[in-house]
This record gives sequence, C-alpha cells and structure tokens, in this order.
Amino acid sequence: MTVSDINVQLCEYSRHQEPFKHEYGNGLDTYIIRLQIEGVSQALIDGELTEVLPGDLLLFKPGDIYELRIGTPGQPMKPNGDYFVFCTGKGIDDWWGEKRRPTRKRIAEDERIKGIWHQLILERRRLDGGHSELIALLVRSLLLLLDRALEEAPPAQSVSAFHALKMRNYIEENAAKVLRLQDVAGHAGLSVSRAVHLFKEHFGISAMQYVQQLRLSHALELLDHSLMSLEQIATETGLSSYTYFHRVFRETYGISPGQYRKKRASNPDSTISRV
Repeated sequence: MTVSDINVQLCEYSRHQEPFKHEYGNGLDTYIIRLQIEGVSQALIDGELTEVLPGDLLLFKPGDIYELRIGTPGQPMKPNGDYFVFCTGKGIDDWWGEKRRPTRKRIAEDERIKGIWHQLILERRRLDGGHSELIALLVRSLLLLLDRALEEAPPAQSVSAFHALKMRNYIEENAAKVLRLQDVAGHAGLSVSRAVHLFKEHFGISAMQYVQQLRLSHALELLDHSLMSLEQIATETGLSSYTYFHRVFRETYGISPGQYRKKRASNPDSTISRV
C-alpha cells in the first residue's frame, strides 16, 4: 500500500443537529470510510436502506450507489455523530484490493481508532492543508487499525464478544494507570461478575492477569532501553511500588528486575520472552 498516493478529499467528525441526507445516485467518484459513533442512521446497503448503529463501519468504493440518511424531517433529532473520510488514489486502490471489503461491519469500540482519526482531521484543517507526509502516515495508521478491527470483529450477533473486545481495548489503553476490575466492567456496561466471566471465556485469562502481562511487558521494555530507576519503572508501568514490582517480576521470570538489568548490561543479547 502506497499511502503517499492517497488523496484525502475530506475528513471530519460530524455531529448532526438536524436531519441530513447525502446521495450519490449515479455512483461515487471516491472511496468513503465512515464509522458511526453515536445515534442511528440509515445507509443504502445491497439496494436497501439499512439501520446503521454505533460501532458500524461503512466502506464504499467508487461506482457504488451511495445514500445516507440521518433523522427525519419534522421530528426531534437525537444525538448523532460519525467519523468519515473521502479519499482517492492508487494507495487506497491498493488497500481496498488487498482483501474483500464488507460494505458494513460492526467493530469493537477502540479509542486508538478515534484518536488517529481525530489527529488526521486536525492536520487536514491547517491553513496550509497539512503536512503531506504526516497525513500519509496518519492515513496508513488509520487503515491498519481498521484492518485489525475488522479481522478481530466477532459475528454481529455475538454481543458478548463485543463486550470482551471492548474491555480488552480499554485495558490496553489504561494498563499503566490505577485500574480496578470495576472500571473495566463499568466501561463495558457490565456487572463485575459478568465481566470476569466474559473476559476469561474469550481470552483464556482473567482481565487482571492481562493487565499484569501488559505491565510486565512494558517494564521489560523500560529495563532494556531506558535509564529509569527501578522505582520509576514500577510507577511508570502501573506496578505501584518497587516491592510489588520486584515480587511479581521474580515470580514471573525467575529473576529480579535488578539482576535482569545487570545481566543485560553485561550481555546485551540476553533477553526474556514476553509473557
């Protein structure tokens, strides 16, 4: 995929306050990637106007008949928002051609996708149109994140799998912070007992074990590549105190953090496999 050959025509987050309709009755001349964030809209999919719900990713290519409807004229509007990007070029042609692209697919909520999309929007809004290389990198990042979300997306009817993915994404975004099981469950709108069951069922380990794995993996990177003290690493990774860091690191890897760092200093090729 040659992202430098992607021409971003329009990239925005729209929060609709009034009914809205967008039509390309003669077929699109651009690709459209659209992610529903809030509220319900309707889009023409396989010849029929179909409800689009939060989490639904829409993918349209040049030549597709496109119709989007939000709200009903004369009726009160409910909150409605979506991210979208219109683009053309060889780079997006290559990306689209890599695999079969569904017109609509529900993906799990992921703040990383929204964050990259937001950065792309801000860069495009600059008076000079934004830095072309930076825009290319942001587009590439967005497309790669969407690819991963599509690959990991469970069947649409599997509500429990979406809850599990939502919890995992939240943990990955917040593992270095103070994180309680109640926070993880609450983010997915679940009770703690239900969250514990779903996470273990889908990923084979408990949510808090996954938190610990992420923290220890981060600690290993800092031990390998930073000059931070062991106390600072414990704080930075969310492992609380050095005493606790020392104990869980030794239990997991059979060596203390200090001993591991000394071993790496004398033999840089000596490593520990990530959990």
